[in-house]
Order: sequence, then C-alpha cells, then structure tokens
Amino acid sequence: MKRASLPFAVCVVACSPVRKRPSDTEEIVTQLLFGECVEVLLKKHNSWMQVRCLWDNYVGWIDAKQVVQVSQEEVDQYDQSPVYALDLVQSLSMEDKTFPILMGSRLPNFDGLHCKVHDEKCVFNGTVICPDKLESITAELVERIARKFIHAPYLWGGRSVFGIDCSGYTQLVFKLLGIRIPRDASQQVQEGDVIDFLEMTQVGDLAFFENEAKKIIHVGIILPDDKIIHASGQVRIDRLDHQGIYDKKRKKYTHKFRVAKRILKLDEGIEIS
Repeated sequence: MKRASLPFAVCVVACSPVRKRPSDTEEIVTQLLFGECVEVLLKKHNSWMQVRCLWDNYVGWIDAKQVVQVSQEEVDQYDQSPVYALDLVQSLSMEDKTFPILMGSRLPNFDGLHCKVHDEKCVFNGTVICPDKLESITAELVERIARKFIHAPYLWGGRSVFGIDCSGYTQLVFKLLGIRIPRDASQQVQEGDVIDFLEMTQVGDLAFFENEAKKIIHVGIILPDDKIIHASGQVRIDRLDHQGIYDKKRKKYTHKFRVAKRILKLDEGIEIS
C-alpha cells in the first residue's frame, strides 16, 4: 500500500528558529527565512513540528505558528526560478499588516511587485536577485554579495543579517547565487574540488579550518589580496595565509588552515595570488 505523502509548510515570518528539541529554550540548530519550505515529519501537542528543511535536509523542531502548511504542488511551484530578497531588510505588505523581510528570503511567485504565499498576496518593493536569470557569476558579483553581510553579528545556528554563523553565512551567500551547499562546515568541506595551493584560489573559493583534533570547525569565503570574509564574532574580513586566519587587531592567528575547496565556478574568474 502506498504511503500518503507527508505535508509541507512554508515559513511566513521574517526568521524562524529551528531547534534541536521542541522547546523555546532548546538550542537553535539553524533558521528558516521567509518563503523557505520544509517537509513536516512529526507534530507534537499542536504547537511544535519536527521538520526537514528542503534546502539542505537539516532536521529540527519549529513553532507551528510560524509556518503555513502548503501542498507538494505549491512547493514545486516555489522552486521554479526562485527569487530572493537582496536588501538587508525590506518591508513586505499585505492588506492588514506589514513586516520585515531579510536578505536571502524567498519570494514565491514573484512578478516584479507581488509575491504570493499560499493564499496571501503581498507587495514587495525591494531589490531582488533571480539566480536562474544571471547572465554570469563573476568575482565582482560574489564579492559584492558576500560583503553585504559585513558586521552581521555571530549567532550559533543563525542564517540572517541579524545573527549568522560561519557555515550559515557561506550557505546563504551561495544560495543567493543559486548554488546549493550543505548547512555545516563539516559537510561543506566534502563538496567541490581541492585546491592544492592558496596561490591558485579564486574569489568565491571556500577555505576550511580545523581544531586540535583535526575536526573542521570553521569556513570562510576567499577574497582578493590574501583576504577572507567569514563569521567570527561578526562577519569580518581578515588576512589569510597557509597558517590560517590572522587577526590584525589582536595580532594573532585565530583559525588553523586545513584546505581550500572550489564549489563555485566563476564565468570570469581570475587568480588572486
């Protein structure tokens, strides 16, 4: 007998925490942004849902009041030529309310002014990016998007400009370019091609860092002129060399370099040695 399909849901608040267990006091493991979809795995006491995030397969618990259930057909429709908000913060207006939308949020069924989530039609006047319609992904575009997050505070499990962790940052930048990568640094390091020497890296390559136990614990995006942009305390730019990340203000290395990987293929890439 064929099992009935599981329900799906879409985030309808600016940013929804996904927690390790079904409680407001539990650890945040990741976040959903407006318009992102999940598969509902389990419901508990009508207030919590165990979900699988469709973007990266991450599993956790969300407050059911922060999502609206949608059909498989609606999820498939949202996935067609996705459009993302590109302003740090912009308002979304409905008939009786206005609320903030954060950079990286998905705008389902966007027509240039309106988006439609389930049966709600919304007005959005902000800047957007549609990765499917990009003529090329250049070093300049990658750097421009990466720098938009400068000074965003660090937050374990965060994926927004109001709080973001290192792998949430790299994942969100890549998402805005239409590239799907896993959620955690230890997963992201399994993607792409190894770059043998830092001198061969390009803008947009990922650099990974390890702890004393050789475990991957940090990731950042390589920029020109031996620089890296990463989330550590806040999204910041530091110097990168074969030893690792050097914090000029603290006059010390903060992260030990392990490997560089190329996931993003630039259309007009240049070496940045």
